[in-house]
Amino acid sequence: MVINGLDILLRNPEMLKNRRVGLIANQTSVSMQLEYSWTLLRRAGVGLARIFSPEHGLFAVEQDQIAVTRQPDTGCQIVSLYGDSEQSLAPARELLDGLDLVLFDIQDVGSRYYTYVNTLALFMEAASGLDIEIMVLDRPNPLGGATVEGPLLDPTFHSFVGVMPTPVRHGLTAGEIAHFWRDYKKLDLNLSVIAMQGWSREMLFPETGLPWVPPSPNMPSFETAEVYPGMCLFEGLNVSEGRGATTPFLLSGAPFVDPEALAERLASMPLEGVFFRPTWFRPTFHKYAGEAIGGIYLHVTNHARFRPFATAVAMTCALRELWPEQLEFLESVYEFRDDIPAFDLLAGSSAIRSMILGGAPAETVIASWEKDEAEFAAIKPNFHLYDN
Repeated sequence: MVINGLDILLRNPEMLKNRRVGLIANQTSVSMQLEYSWTLLRRAGVGLARIFSPEHGLFAVEQDQIAVTRQPDTGCQIVSLYGDSEQSLAPARELLDGLDLVLFDIQDVGSRYYTYVNTLALFMEAASGLDIEIMVLDRPNPLGGATVEGPLLDPTFHSFVGVMPTPVRHGLTAGEIAHFWRDYKKLDLNLSVIAMQGWSREMLFPETGLPWVPPSPNMPSFETAEVYPGMCLFEGLNVSEGRGATTPFLLSGAPFVDPEALAERLASMPLEGVFFRPTWFRPTFHKYAGEAIGGIYLHVTNHARFRPFATAVAMTCALRELWPEQLEFLESVYEFRDDIPAFDLLAGSSAIRSMILGGAPAETVIASWEKDEAEFAAIKPNFHLYDN
C-alpha cells in the first residue's frame, strides 16, 4: 500500500505549528480514509488561512475552460486559480501576504496538458523571491514514473496546457516536477516535498492500493487517465473526445466517421497494446450533443506496450487519410489563446499538424519525437525522489 504525502504529514502536524498556511487543493486532497485535507489539517490545529482551487473548482463542479466563480462553503476562504482571464491562473500578490507556507495536495495524472501541476508551476513563480515555503504533499503518477512519451514543448507555444518543457507523458510525480521547474526557471524558492512511502516508478495506479477519486469531471477512472495523454489531442479537432459520454477519451467520433473503416485502418498500423472497437455513441453535451455519431472505443490490452500519444497521432493520421475534406483542426480560443490552433498548443508545436496535413505516414510522424524523448529521459533522473 502506498502512503501519500498528506497522510505522512498528518503523523506529525506539529511541524506546521504557528505557521500561516495556504492550501492548493481539490476533491482529490484526501487521506487514506477519504477525509479531505482541509478538514484534517484544521482538526490537527493547523492555522489554515485560505484554500486555492485549480481548474474545475474545489469539487470539480465546472467543465473544462469554464471560469470558476462560485464554490461551496468549507468554513475557509476559497480562492479560484481558474477564472475568465490568463491573469487569474496565478495568485495576486495580496493573496500571498501573511502566508509563510503553502501546501500543494492534488492528484495529477501524469500528462503535460493536465493543468493542476501547471497551477503549481505558476504559483511557484508567484512565490519566488518571497519568504514563503512551498511544500508538495506528493501523490503517485498514475501512469508510473518510468516511461516518457511525446515531443518537448516549444516555449513559443506556451499556454495553460503547455507550461513546462517536458514530453507529453513526463513520468514525474508532482513533487519531482516541482523540483524540475524550480531548477529550470531558477526560482528563488524554498521548496520541500513530503515524499510518499511504498511507491515505485514501475507502479501504475491500480497497483498503489489507493482509491481513485476523479480529479476532474471527465477523468472518472484510471483507464481514462491512461489514454488521456493521447486522446486529449482531439480537443483540437472537430472530432468528439467523448465529453458528454460516460467514458470520455476512451470514446471518440464524429458524424462523418465510418467506425468499421476507421477500426480496420487503425488495425493495420504498427500500434501495440491497444484494440480499436468500432462503435456509435450520442454525447449529451459538448461536440455533437444529441447526435448519434460513429467512432472508436480504445481498449488497452498491454499497459507496458501501449503508447497513448502515438496512438492518438496515428488516429489523427487515419482520420485525415480517410476523410480529408471533413477533418478540421480547430482554431477558436483555447485556454486563453486565439493565435495558435488548439492541436498545436497541446502537441507543443506545429510540427505534428504540419506533417499530418502534408500526408506523412503515421510511422514518420511518430518517429519525429524520439530525440526529444531521449533528451528528457537523460535529465529526468536528476529530479527523481524515488529510485526504485
